[in-house]
Amino acid sequence: MQNGRMKFVSAYLLAVLAGNSSPSAADLTAILESVGCEIDNEKMELLLSQLSGKDITELIAAGREKFASVPCGGGGAAVAAAAPAAGAGGAPAADAKKEEKVEEKEESDDDMGFSLFD
Repeated sequence: MQNGRMKFVSAYLLAVLAGNSSPSAADLTAILESVGCEIDNEKMELLLSQLSGKDITELIAAGREKFASVPCGGGGAAVAAAAPAAGAGGAPAADAKKEEKVEEKEESDDDMGFSLFD
């Protein structure tokens, strides 16, 4: 059901960007029909009723806060996998550090004296 409403959300945001602070069903229909979308009036009316009287910038800000609180995961596995390798012995860890230093030096040579973020 969420995917079906995304086209209505997109049309709503396009209308707001065009200067219409409170788009109607007719406005959304005109936008969606211009690109050949089928219109499900029930879903469109549901979205419009949920957005009625609300400021879109506040809704987007609230959505960003909720999205920021979602755990992204993935980082813990790499750290956990690296920990046993470091504890196995001193010599392999020292070799790995030397290799890392060599790689860092090579990378700095590739940027030709400038950075994208300088």
